[in-house]
Amino acid sequence: MIVVIGATGTVGREVTGLLTEAGAEVTALTRQPATAVLPAGARVVAGDPSTLSIPENAWRGADSVLLSSRAIVATAGDLLAAAAAHGARRVVVISASSVEYPVGEPRFAEEFRRVEKAARNSGLAWTLLRCADFAANALSWAPQIRAGDIVRGAYGDAAASPIHQRDIAEVAVRALTGDDHAGHSYLLTGPRSLTQRDRVGLIGEAIGRELSFLELSPDQVRAAMTAQGLTEEIVARSLGSLAGYAETPGPTTDTVERLLGRPALDFGEWAATYASAFE
Repeated sequence: MIVVIGATGTVGREVTGLLTEAGAEVTALTRQPATAVLPAGARVVAGDPSTLSIPENAWRGADSVLLSSRAIVATAGDLLAAAAAHGARRVVVISASSVEYPVGEPRFAEEFRRVEKAARNSGLAWTLLRCADFAANALSWAPQIRAGDIVRGAYGDAAASPIHQRDIAEVAVRALTGDDHAGHSYLLTGPRSLTQRDRVGLIGEAIGRELSFLELSPDQVRAAMTAQGLTEEIVARSLGSLAGYAETPGPTTDTVERLLGRPALDFGEWAATYASAFE
């Protein structure tokens, strides 16, 4: 049985779907089961990993654990100790490329390093997936695109290789269900480097509209994000990463293709799949 911690997140939801489609037993941990809308084949359990509020039955029969780093920095070691005590053998950590390629504020990369260290020290067979920017982060532009043809933001020339959550999930499933990836750290990216302007253009192609990117100052964007109710942490993560990628593009690897035996999915493919979100 596989425990997915963070089952309603971008990657966790995808992993849960792939595992249930394959007939695997999955326990999906979420803070709000009533609104989670997870695959019917998953056993949904209420719990909060950030406070270690997890019922004993969540670990029943656990063999592997998927751990998303962001919400559990302070509790990762205790979570994995509980998993090991209940018989789990493997852990797969969704981490970030900034662990290898520092960008933005150092404190955020350090959070991912702490979770990775907890996994390596857990006694479980560990696999670390250091992911580039999620293609799905572009959904933050959806309100602007639905309202018009201009996306306003900072650092339009910031370049990285956004990764489709499907690719991360497929790699994670292989690591969760077999032993070949134990002890490995993988840097996962999309197939090509794209600026923010490039991504806006590809979304436009997907929805049949000509979109453009209007450059704003970082201070203007910070004020707008804060006015929308976004936390200081989210604002700092976003603008810090973009500032770094404007100076030095993020990495591009062929790791997804080597592991899955097919090319990594392109941002244009992601945009076509999620076009309805922008229409």
